[in-house]
Amino acid sequence: MAAGQIERAAGSLSVLHQPLAVPCVAGRLERANAAAVISMIDRAVDGCLSGEFSAVVTAPVHKALLNDAGIPFTGHTEYIAARTHSPLPVMLLTSGKLRVALATTHLPLRAVSDALNTPGLLQTLQILAQGLERYWGLPSARIAVCGLNPHAGEGGHLGDEEQRIIAPAIAQARALGLRVDGPVPADTLFVPRHLLPYDAVLAMYHDQGLPVLKHAGFGHAVNVTLGLPIVRTSVDHGTALDLAGTGSADAGSLWSAIELAAQMAARQP
Repeated sequence: MAAGQIERAAGSLSVLHQPLAVPCVAGRLERANAAAVISMIDRAVDGCLSGEFSAVVTAPVHKALLNDAGIPFTGHTEYIAARTHSPLPVMLLTSGKLRVALATTHLPLRAVSDALNTPGLLQTLQILAQGLERYWGLPSARIAVCGLNPHAGEGGHLGDEEQRIIAPAIAQARALGLRVDGPVPADTLFVPRHLLPYDAVLAMYHDQGLPVLKHAGFGHAVNVTLGLPIVRTSVDHGTALDLAGTGSADAGSLWSAIELAAQMAARQP
């Protein structure tokens, strides 16, 4: 057990108090508590970095509230990466055997093309392959890479990112021994029989890959951040303020995130 950790009996739960600025009312947004939300994330991450905690499982946060309070926040993925000095976090959602990673995360669609580059895609593929080996025991994982444009660019007639950026990254990844195919049109790749040979898919942007995964496993899928020095998982949904305090929210994704975090922590070197 790492220094600073406290041994707990199986089945016990220790609740660490983190004070709020004003009382919390279920379903009500409170800008005064925005700093407290960030402090909770910081406490969890710092505890993982020190060895006090084995993993962090995040619940959804209301990003607009944090931004309205003057806190620049695009998402847990980017925030925790900055907090842990991790230059390239890789967002991966998993449900059963379907795993979809993202080359870009929380960006406006018009910014996606400019955010893509061959060295970055190569590094993303390496982080994804390393994560699949470490946490899922897949040392020779097969990865399919989506194109950015419809029909993967149609030979350059519908965009040239596939030829300029994506294909060179795939070629370099293969030269390093990674089992990578593509670029493949996303509408073709996500046909179930075409997915069968692959252990993971790398999509180019958020809404290219995640709608398919959420359709297949919403409520039980888990969001994982690879490329960090700590284990971090999260739920596959948002804050659902209309359900807060009603007792009708489905906790399935949270349970799945906790279970996967425990499995991943057990595989940490």
